[in-house]
Amino acid sequence: MIRRWMVATAAILAALAATGAASAAERFVAAWAASAHGPYPVGNPTAQPELKLAFPDPAAGARDQSLRMVVTPGIWGKQARIRLSNAFGKRDVTFDGAFVGLHLASGAVMAGTNRRVTFGAKDSVTVKPGQSVVSDPVALTFVKRTADPLLAGRRLAVSFHVAGESGPMTWHAKALATSYLTAPGAGAKGGEEGEGAFPFSTTSWYFLDAVEMLAPATTRVVVAFGDSITDGTASTINGDDRWPDVLARRLRAEYGQLWVVVNAGIGGNRIAGPANYYDSPIGGGPSALERMKRDVISLPGVASVVWLEGINDFGSGAALEPVVQGVRDGVAALRAGIPKLRVVMGTLTGARNSTATHGTAEVEAKRQAFNNFVRNAGIFDGVVDFDAATFDAATGELKAEMQPNSSTGGPGDKLHPNRAGYAAMAAAIDLKLITGK
Repeated sequence: MIRRWMVATAAILAALAATGAASAAERFVAAWAASAHGPYPVGNPTAQPELKLAFPDPAAGARDQSLRMVVTPGIWGKQARIRLSNAFGKRDVTFDGAFVGLHLASGAVMAGTNRRVTFGAKDSVTVKPGQSVVSDPVALTFVKRTADPLLAGRRLAVSFHVAGESGPMTWHAKALATSYLTAPGAGAKGGEEGEGAFPFSTTSWYFLDAVEMLAPATTRVVVAFGDSITDGTASTINGDDRWPDVLARRLRAEYGQLWVVVNAGIGGNRIAGPANYYDSPIGGGPSALERMKRDVISLPGVASVVWLEGINDFGSGAALEPVVQGVRDGVAALRAGIPKLRVVMGTLTGARNSTATHGTAEVEAKRQAFNNFVRNAGIFDGVVDFDAATFDAATGELKAEMQPNSSTGGPGDKLHPNRAGYAAMAAAIDLKLITGK
C-alpha cells in the first residue's frame, strides 16, 4: 500500500515537474499591435466607409453593440490574450461577450473555433479612462502546431460587446484592413460564428490594441515605430504590404518563428509634438515620446525597435534641434525601459513636391539635415537608409514607380510610398541589425 502511494506520488511530482519545465520554456509575446489614439473620429483612416449608422454620435461612441476586429498575428500559439484599451476615453467602458476565433471571411468566424475570453475569470470587465486590461489566456483549440505553415498569414477575429455607451472611443484609424460592426443596440453577438449580425464594415480598429500569443521563450519581438509611412498609408487594403509586413516575412523566411514584427505606426504622428494632446487631440495621435511606454515598452517580448519618424514634425514647422533632441530622449527612454534593447533608426524618405506642408524646399533641407544626424549620431545599434532605397536623385522625389497609390488608386501624393516602395524599404533592412547576429 505504502509502495503504491510512493509510486503514485512520484508520478504526480514528475508530471508537475514536466508542466513547470514546459511553462518555463514558454512565455506570452506580442503577436499583433495597433497603437491606440483617438478619440474617434479624430484620426487619419484610409478607405473608411460611412459610419453614421454604426456610430451615430461620436460623443456617445459604441452603444450596446458588438465589434469584430480582424487582425493578422505575426505568430500563432496554443493560447492567446487580448488587450483592450480605454486610453482616450472619458468614462468607464464595460466589455463583455468577448470571443476569439479563426477568421473565415467577411464578418464570419470558422465554425468550431470561436472561444470565449474572460478577464479575471469573469465574463465582463470595466476599464477606466486612461487604462487598459489584458485578458486571461484562452486556448486556441484549432492551433495544433504553433509552427504550422498553414496558419502563417491567417487572421484572428476578436469579438467583444460594449455594454451601454462607451463614450469617446479609443481607436486606431488606419487599419488598412476590414473589420465588422453590429448596429447600435444589437447586444452581445460575439459568440455568433456567422456574419449576419455584423452588417457594417470599417477600416479601423477600436479598443483592441494588442494580441499576445504563448510562444517559445526564445521568441523575440520587433516593434516598427513611427508615423504613416510605418502605418502603411498608400499600401494595399487587406494585403499586408506595409514595410513591417514585408520585414516580418523576411525574418520568418530566415529565422522561422524566432522573430515577430508588430506595427506601432500612427498616421500623422510626430516625435516632439503636439503639446497637450489629451486636451486638443489631432489626427496624428500623441507624440512618439508620450506614447512610447504604452506602444513599445509595455509590450511583452520586445527585443528590437525600428524607428522611422520626423517628417511630420518638419511639415508642421518644427525646427531641426527639438526633433533631434526628441530622438535622443526617445532612445534613452527605450533603453531604460527595456534592457539590452536594440534600437535601429531609419532615414526619412523624400517628400519633395508632395503636400503643401511637407513638400517645400525648407522641409527638404531639414529632412536632409536630420538624415545626416541619423547616419552619424552613433547612438543607435544600426541605421537603415530608407531614403537611399526610395529616392530619385534626378527629380528629388520618391522614385516614379513608388508613387501611384496602392490602396485607393490615383497617382499618389509623392509623400507615401506604395506597395513597391514599402517592399524596397523592407529589403533595405540588414536583418543582422535587428537580430544582432
